[in-house]
Amino acid sequence: MPSSSLVPEGDPTLLFTNAGMVQFKRVFQGQERRDYLRAVTCQKCVRAGGKHNDLEQVGHTRRHHTFFEMLGNFSFGDYFKREAIAYAWEFVTGKDWLGISPDRLLVTVHHTDDEARRLWREIAGLPEARIYGLGDKDNFWQMGDTGPCGPCSEIYVDLEWRPGDPPAAPAKPAFEHLAEQGRFLEIWNLVFMQFDRSADGTLTPLPRPSVDTGAGLERIAAVMQGEDDNFHTDLFQPLLDRVGELVGRSYDRSSAERGSFRVLADHARAVTFLLADGVVPGNEGRGYVLRRILRRAVRHAWLLGRREPTLAPLTAVVVERMGDAYPELRAKAQQIHDAVSGEETRFLDTIEAGLRRLDELAEGGTTTIPGDEAFRLYDTFGFPIDLTQLIAGERGISVDLEGFERALAEQRQRSRDVAGRGKRAGGSDAPALRTGGAGKWRTVRRGRQRFTGYDTTESESDILAFRQEGDQLELLLRENPFYAESGGQVSDTGALSGGDWTMPVGAVRKSEKGTVLAGTFAEPFEPAVVRAAVDAERRRNIERNHSATHLAHAALRRHLGTHVRQQGSLVEPGRLRFDFSHHGPIDPELLRAIEQDINEQILANAPVVTREMPYPDALALGAMAFFSEKYGDVVRVVTMGDSIELCGGTHVRSTGQIGTLRISGQGGVAAGVRRIEAVTGPAALAAVHEIEGRLARIAETLRTQPEHLQRRIEQLLEERERLEERLQQALREGAGAAPAAPTHRIRDVDVTIAETASEDRAELGQVADAFRSGKANAALVLFGVAGRGAVHVALTEDLVRRGLKAGDLVNRIAAVSGGRGGGRPHFASAGAGDPDRLTAARDATPALVAEWLATAS
Repeated sequence: MPSSSLVPEGDPTLLFTNAGMVQFKRVFQGQERRDYLRAVTCQKCVRAGGKHNDLEQVGHTRRHHTFFEMLGNFSFGDYFKREAIAYAWEFVTGKDWLGISPDRLLVTVHHTDDEARRLWREIAGLPEARIYGLGDKDNFWQMGDTGPCGPCSEIYVDLEWRPGDPPAAPAKPAFEHLAEQGRFLEIWNLVFMQFDRSADGTLTPLPRPSVDTGAGLERIAAVMQGEDDNFHTDLFQPLLDRVGELVGRSYDRSSAERGSFRVLADHARAVTFLLADGVVPGNEGRGYVLRRILRRAVRHAWLLGRREPTLAPLTAVVVERMGDAYPELRAKAQQIHDAVSGEETRFLDTIEAGLRRLDELAEGGTTTIPGDEAFRLYDTFGFPIDLTQLIAGERGISVDLEGFERALAEQRQRSRDVAGRGKRAGGSDAPALRTGGAGKWRTVRRGRQRFTGYDTTESESDILAFRQEGDQLELLLRENPFYAESGGQVSDTGALSGGDWTMPVGAVRKSEKGTVLAGTFAEPFEPAVVRAAVDAERRRNIERNHSATHLAHAALRRHLGTHVRQQGSLVEPGRLRFDFSHHGPIDPELLRAIEQDINEQILANAPVVTREMPYPDALALGAMAFFSEKYGDVVRVVTMGDSIELCGGTHVRSTGQIGTLRISGQGGVAAGVRRIEAVTGPAALAAVHEIEGRLARIAETLRTQPEHLQRRIEQLLEERERLEERLQQALREGAGAAPAAPTHRIRDVDVTIAETASEDRAELGQVADAFRSGKANAALVLFGVAGRGAVHVALTEDLVRRGLKAGDLVNRIAAVSGGRGGGRPHFASAGAGDPDRLTAARDATPALVAEWLATAS
């Protein structure tokens, strides 16, 4: 079987595929049957997050990797211990296979597994002295607290054995110590799944025991190539050589900086494969782990002196070396390079300032980085908390993790509050209510609430309970058609009525007892049967938009790739918003094709089918599940066309009821997360009418007809080009000359301080180039007096060669006005935070330049 994806299919409990058995997990659990009973794989694996996390060890040890390949052979109720041990021994020692001398090999078994011990003696001819019985920690495997489990048996290689040496057979304590020290290397692990563990710990023999084998390719390669370090094999050497080319010096096995070389070589493999399998850098889950790997690599490249993307060119080496075995690498090579280069560039923009802040904290004598400072490093400079811990640890400083977590939680709550205000503002025109107060609930009758909103927008219902505080009334109905905000879909609005009264529903919220409906009711409430009526037209528009998000998700995956995964949504009556994982903007033509695809699915008028089923059955059906979501034993599956998703929201009955969809815009939410916004049904038609009206008004302004707009705009652009040519000619003839202004001699540098009314970056660049031409030991500080104000700094080439940077000086000056900026070493710009303080910044410039030059020298 081919390797499965690094993103486990249908298993949101696991961050990454971390072993060969993951793709067969449901088979081992008896939840799925295949048309074969044996399999072999070479499985790509990542261990860099969650329970199995080797990230911080990578680079410092000989065998830890974030990405590795695991060889495996599997039996699903077919062959068992005898055959598995025979196959392993034949492959490891056979002359046609690995051909490792039996004298180099030792094995372990579970201390209770007398059968495996006997088979090793019988099949391999190993003496009892080279078979070690170990405990549960080392030689017993289980999938979870309950379920399939069993003893293990491992093959070890003696790395110090040489031909002619007698086989090593140390006593058990010495064997365990030497294995820990690295002399004995485990290269083969046989897991004999023969028991089912119950909740009380009882082990019951399985009727059809199975075998799961794992063998690390990197370890085997090291043994076969006579190396005691995986990084010194041909799997990593081309990457280490390329790192050497990029940093200008070769990899030295004994150098103190060798760890940085190894981190880059390892992380290049992990990043390339993760991106190829659809993981994109982000702030949560798999995306956050990928971002941590990327930024850890950038930091190690920085330690080697690199100030530009380093991992991006290394991905080309991974593709070249491994693209034949994994064709998906070649198919996405450019996409991988661009995504890595963009992520590296963004972090390089902030890493220097972040490291400087860490240095300031260390120089201030602190022994613990406060939580708010650790959060600032994370939020402002992009430092993952474990990177901050690592760098602080190198300086003998600890990090206040509890304080960091508090600051992070507060920031997330602020984001939720802002999002909540936005949803309320767009989702309902009902008055805001105080809900969930301390008043006592009064039970009217016993029973459980039933949600009827999937089938109807109106229900007559008994009241289960209510509470009233002043004129604020909250009700819990037995039959409730109102949907409470969840999964991105906003709450319903509507009214309750009974007898001679009607109460608009001002708020709908979830509680432990069910959905609570709240409103304003001036009189003392007397419970009776009520009629609950959802605003039907509003609900239909919400359903149109919700179903459209499912069609959009499927279309985005078809056109952009299976890396696309929902990252959030907002479904309101007037619009929909859909966030998804993707590395960059969508080309307008491709976006139109996606819109066309969605509308074709709408026109197909496919029925929308909803079913409840056990969670494993839903995954087997192909329903999309998400790592960050928590699902119950029974889930609701919504199918429309080829879209199958787990969803608890309300939907149209057939896709044709959506009417039409129009994508109104796209944008970026965060690195690796894109957003589309769209309208459907009546809102889509209104959008078309709005555009037609706008075109008519523009045509009137330009004194033409709508059908002639394109030609009229082309004429205006041609006229603009002629004017720009005339402007450029004027600049060349003298307008672009360096400004005449007083020059100050500060230390050994001539500093010109002047003003400019230009806001055009190209013009300012010409001014800077004109100033720099033919000069030495000179700096220009220009204050932009137009708009909101700006500061520009240009340095002559000799100052740049001395290590001076225009960006450093421009930030010192702009800081007086509360601004900041950046640019290239010879020319940089910054905005003014407060334009009224530009005069103060100009007055302070000579002193700031002197201070800057003194620091630089």
